[in-house]
Amino acid sequence: MSLIQSQPWEVRLLCAAQEAFRSQARPGINPDRATLRAAYHCCEAITYRHSRTFYMASSLLPYEQRLAVRALYAFCRVTDDIVDATTQPPEERLKALRRWEYQVMSDHPALDQAVCLAWADTQARFNVPRGYAKQLIDGVCRDLYQTRYETFDELADYAYGVASTVGLMSMHIVGFRGEDALPYAIRLGVALQLTNILRDVGEDWCNDRCYLPQDELDAFDITDETFNTQRVDDRWRAFMAFQIERNRQLYAESEAGIGLLERSGRFSIAAAADLYQALLTDIEAHDYDVFTRRASLSAMDKVRRLPRIWWQSRRATGDSA
Repeated sequence: MSLIQSQPWEVRLLCAAQEAFRSQARPGINPDRATLRAAYHCCEAITYRHSRTFYMASSLLPYEQRLAVRALYAFCRVTDDIVDATTQPPEERLKALRRWEYQVMSDHPALDQAVCLAWADTQARFNVPRGYAKQLIDGVCRDLYQTRYETFDELADYAYGVASTVGLMSMHIVGFRGEDALPYAIRLGVALQLTNILRDVGEDWCNDRCYLPQDELDAFDITDETFNTQRVDDRWRAFMAFQIERNRQLYAESEAGIGLLERSGRFSIAAAADLYQALLTDIEAHDYDVFTRRASLSAMDKVRRLPRIWWQSRRATGDSA
């Protein structure tokens, strides 16, 4: 656990993860096979439509786990979409979110609620603690009332809620070797969310959101004018280089956690981490312009990276070919 003791925010988030880890599991559900199959198919379609990278990474899992992580993605996607429905006032979105929370946390999900049904079955089948889903909903809810973050510690709390919880739930689906895996999942979640934030700076600003720590923006003399004019100058380049360096360090420090996962899940998680890290390289290659373009990888770029990721994920755990 020494990894988690290096930063105050990590200690705080580990406590939150341990609390959720010990929360109540969901009881099993018994819908007919056709209804359940259709529910999982709906989740697969949602995943494919909204995240080709996640869809590709999850394709590397065995069939049952693949269905489960796509049900998890669909649960997260619906939660996000409720909060991001900007045509509705915040109070209406909050009401919708609480209705969704009631539906998704119910012991008896409605048969016509496909995502709720598939996610409930996944939670019961893989013994995913309910506390993580509650933490995710509360984390996403912050977007309804908070659009700025003063420090990285504050941002890390948000990243835990919306991303680390996803990794912790995924960990139950792919299998892991005890609580020693928790700190690594927390770090990887924060790293993935920070990559999302760096990629989506321009889009978030258009939605009146800026997740970048305000004290760090001030330190590099970055003001609202930079965002309004979409100016990439030396100050912005230095600021982004600093953010990317920390982001890569978080990925590096979470890498050892791959070896604490069950063998069948290591390749998929390693692929997700590697493909997201590659977005940082794409940002650098385009002179840190995250205002007028969104960093991305082509399908061919993703496929080309997979053999190396596969080999590294096996070598890191001592597995032989």
